[in-house]
Amino acid sequence: MSDKLFSNKQYKNVDFTAKSLSETEFEQCTFTNCNFSGSDLSGNDFNECFFEDCNFSTVKLENTVINNVTFINCKVVGTDFSPCNDFLFSVSFSKCCLDYIVFVNKKIKNTLFADCSIKEGLFSGSDLTKSVFKNCDLDRTMFSRNNLSGVNFSSAINYIIDPEENKLKGAKFALEGVEGLLRKYGIKIE
Repeated sequence: MSDKLFSNKQYKNVDFTAKSLSETEFEQCTFTNCNFSGSDLSGNDFNECFFEDCNFSTVKLENTVINNVTFINCKVVGTDFSPCNDFLFSVSFSKCCLDYIVFVNKKIKNTLFADCSIKEGLFSGSDLTKSVFKNCDLDRTMFSRNNLSGVNFSSAINYIIDPEENKLKGAKFALEGVEGLLRKYGIKIE
């Protein structure tokens, strides 16, 4: 249990980069136009929280609880979610810049990525079963050793996914995106 608990609080225009947060639990809190860039949020708990128009770039998340957290129109560049506490880990992203984001060995089933830029990200050894990449730009994002079963990529663009390195049973792709599945074979589709 954390030393400090904040429940149902609203934070607007707060610069958290100058604040030291440790062993703090935020429950059903809303963060609007807040700056967390480069902050160390290790050991904190975020349960059912909502971030809108926030800068969450290069945040440190060692053993951080992120449970049912929603990011809308946020900048989450270069953030590695891999060290987060796995228990109850769940996120959703809408209209976010997620360039250089990292998910290694995470269970992120049924995760929504909607209208996001996810350029040069890394998904490795993760379970994304039935997740959705709706209208996402996945330019140079790497998918390695993931379970992508039932994932919907039908409106995503610029993805390159090796079917031999990832489980793809039931995954959905648009016809114009098939090239991203065959690129390693040097096949030309006209």
